Amino acid sequence: MKPIWIVDDDASIRWVLEKALARESLETRSFANAREALTAFETDTPQVLVSDIRMPGESGIDLLQAVKARHPGLPVIIITAFSDLDSAVSSFQGGAFDYLAKPFDIDKAVALIRRALEESLREASVEALPAETPEILGHAPAMQEVFRAIGRLSQSNVTVLITGESGTGKELVARALHKHSPRAQQPFIALNTAAIPKDLLESELFGHERGAFTGAQAMRRGRFEQAEDGTLFLDEIGDMPFDLQTRLLRVLSDGHFYRVGGHQPVKANVRVIAATHQNLEQRVRDGLFREDLYHRLNVIRLRLPSLRERSDDIPILTRHFLVQSAHQLGVEPKRMSEQAMRFLSGLELPGNVRQLENLCNWITVMAPGQTVEIKDLPRDLTQGQAGAGANPVPLSDGMVGAGALPVAGAGGIVMQVAAQAPQTPDGWIDLLELQAAGMLSAGQMDVMDILGRQFESALIRTALKHTHGRKNDAAMRLGIGRNTITRKIVELGIDGAREE
Repeated sequence: MKPIWIVDDDASIRWVLEKALARESLETRSFANAREALTAFETDTPQVLVSDIRMPGESGIDLLQAVKARHPGLPVIIITAFSDLDSAVSSFQGGAFDYLAKPFDIDKAVALIRRALEESLREASVEALPAETPEILGHAPAMQEVFRAIGRLSQSNVTVLITGESGTGKELVARALHKHSPRAQQPFIALNTAAIPKDLLESELFGHERGAFTGAQAMRRGRFEQAEDGTLFLDEIGDMPFDLQTRLLRVLSDGHFYRVGGHQPVKANVRVIAATHQNLEQRVRDGLFREDLYHRLNVIRLRLPSLRERSDDIPILTRHFLVQSAHQLGVEPKRMSEQAMRFLSGLELPGNVRQLENLCNWITVMAPGQTVEIKDLPRDLTQGQAGAGANPVPLSDGMVGAGALPVAGAGGIVMQVAAQAPQTPDGWIDLLELQAAGMLSAGQMDVMDILGRQFESALIRTALKHTHGRKNDAAMRLGIGRNTITRKIVELGIDGAREE
């Protein structure tokens, strides 16, 4: 391992850091100014560079810029006695790993240098995007079903209804359906029906004739005409006003419509793909959505899984979004540590893929260093953990916890077993109630069955671990019969059990 270089015109600072790092068995090399360090760079390089920001001659920022031009991957820590905004911004704009404000705590300084050292020694590199990024990323079984459906529909012009929670990528799937259809060379027109005021939505869809209403100075083609011979994607169709549903039904029924203020029918040769996050069957029962329109749209139903149902895809999606975000900002892509990635994969992200993408944008801008640890994540994601900066303890099924947290697993919502006992005996009940309330608010069906199966699975798995897989012993400790535990193991798909 190469030495850590210390550049500071203050001999006492150099001495303190040298001694502290020597106690950690870390080799150092010191320089009194930036020019000496730059000269040394001509024949050697450090593992980590620690530099003062204000020195006679060239500054630490000058040194940082020169080093980053030659060695962009080298971690550089800037030390400054002027802990003002300008110094911090200049440091990070120049690509600094982090900065320390004098006077600093020596233990914290050593911890920061060690972290930079781990970054420098880390062999894992960010996977570069392939020459042509796939339209939709996903390896989870739930996404493979979506890919198969897109493939089966590739030669069809049939109407498709895409359902799924907000942020699951419904428009992305609609574009893929269009791209792989016979209409691929024709227009793809998207319209969010919930984003257009009711008074304007009719004109937006069907166009209007000149003089049809105040302000209609000229004839305007609507989205149906713009999408002629192509695909019209109607997002959030469940929010369409009831009276406009009748007009849409007529187009789907006979292929003709009238512009607002028009008297001549206009023929529409358009494939319609609709999407909604709402339960259309329930809206039909509530009288908010026409049943006949629902059946016209629901020719082929394509349900997109939530991120909770495809948590195995979180690592590949995270790496993709980090590279994408870095490319947009013109910076080096950041990467998640193994522990941070496990933590992220165990979180419930109600905003689904869109929320994960926004999180990756935040990480690219705000996280210090190239390798992102759990403590670098937004506080609202980590504030529920046991103790600030506590390292989560790996749990079963690839999840991570520090304290009890409701999280999402690949097979549905689960209650994560606490790494530490809750402060109150019924603390886990409070979390269970919170989880159940969230699922009910989100319109989740079969809540009792989902949480009940996860509860039983957690108890049986834990008992089997304590009995080293002995099924009969586990049944006795749980207070259930041998036949009952055998049946539950099969029903819940639990591995690791054995006969006595």
